[in-house]
This record gives sequence, structure tokens and C-alpha cells, in this order.
Amino acid sequence: MEIKVLHQVMEWNQDVSRQVRQSLKEKQICLINIMGSPGAGKTCLITELIKRLREEFSIGVIEGDIAGQIDAERIASLNIPAVQLNTDGACHIEAMSIQHILPSFALDNLDVIFVENIGNLVCPAEFDIGENFRITVLSIPEGDDKIAKYPLMFTDTDCLVLNKYDMLPYFDFNEERAARDYRGVNPEAPLFCVSAKTGEGMDELVAHIARKIRQEIQKEELKG
Repeated sequence: MEIKVLHQVMEWNQDVSRQVRQSLKEKQICLINIMGSPGAGKTCLITELIKRLREEFSIGVIEGDIAGQIDAERIASLNIPAVQLNTDGACHIEAMSIQHILPSFALDNLDVIFVENIGNLVCPAEFDIGENFRITVLSIPEGDDKIAKYPLMFTDTDCLVLNKYDMLPYFDFNEERAARDYRGVNPEAPLFCVSAKTGEGMDELVAHIARKIRQEIQKEELKG
């Protein structure tokens, strides 16, 4: 019975994620799902991406947390429309939550929405929320074994950001092992070594994300 229920939940989420994707497609908005552990630096990364992308794109942010609104307030301080999504204990965001939140934004004025998913290396990878692409953040202090331990998170992503790269000298992190494990489960997706704090590697990451957003927007323009 539990397996049947789980199967139904996943099918239902997939149906809703298609609706979300279609709604955003009609508005020519790119949805980016950012995943990673608590403390990986997701919010800091998003704030730095906003600073570098806001001249070209109009940006909104959905901040996912189990409780509180600290991260949403941080984003709002940048004069960026932000909505806090509290899951009240759930370890991931589902497509239905995104569907309910979208009307909170002036969608006609947006090009891209970043979603900071719940800090977790397991559940978020299993749920399609209607995103155009996924970014997984792994920080140096977490250790180089996480890709081997949580392969789905790194298999179902469009790029890996190895964050807090400035801390590499202070931790026993085998960069070659991490890269090898990542290539083993996701051989085509790029890997970026960055420090959201110092700015190291951010130019390459921003160029990649901007190119992906342009591709999505242009794709819909051509279809229109």
C-alpha cells in the first residue's frame, strides 16, 4: 500500500509540474531550481547571481525553508521580488507549492525565477517542480564523498557548483575524487568551482547561466 501511495504522489506531482512549466512557458520565464545541503551557500550564491544578472534579466526568487523567512528578507533587501515558502517540516518543495506561489509575482515583468529548494541532498532531487534546469551546490566543508553517497542529486542536475572553493586549503577535500564521481553519474553536465564570497569562478558560472536563460527565452520567442 505504501508503494502505491508513493507512486500516486509522484504521478500527481509530475502532472502539476507540467502545468507549471506550461504556465511559465507562456510567460517566457525561466525557472531555475537550486538544490544542496543546509549551509552549502545557496542563498549567498543566489544573491551574487542576482547582482551579476539583474542588468540583463528581471529576477524573482522563491525561498524554500522548513520555517522562518531570513533568506527571503535577505533577497528582498536587494529590491528583488521574493516569496518565502515554508514547508512546515517537509524536506522538499513540490510542484503544487510553486503553482500556488506564482500568482504572487508580476509574471509579465519577470524573465527568470530562482527557487532555493530545501536544504537536503535526498528528497528535492526526486521532485520535478516545473524547472527549466537545475543547479546543485556542494560546498568544500561538506566533504568529497557526497556525490558517491547521494548520486541521484548529482545525476539529475544540469550543472554542479563546487562552492566555498576558497576554503579548499583548509579541508581534506579531494577535488579529483569529487570530479571523477560527478563524471561517473553525469558525464555531460558542467562543473564550476566558485567562491560566492570572494567571487572566484563566478564569471564563468554567470556566463553559463545567462546563456541558458537566453536559450530558453529565445526558444519561446521563436515558437511565438
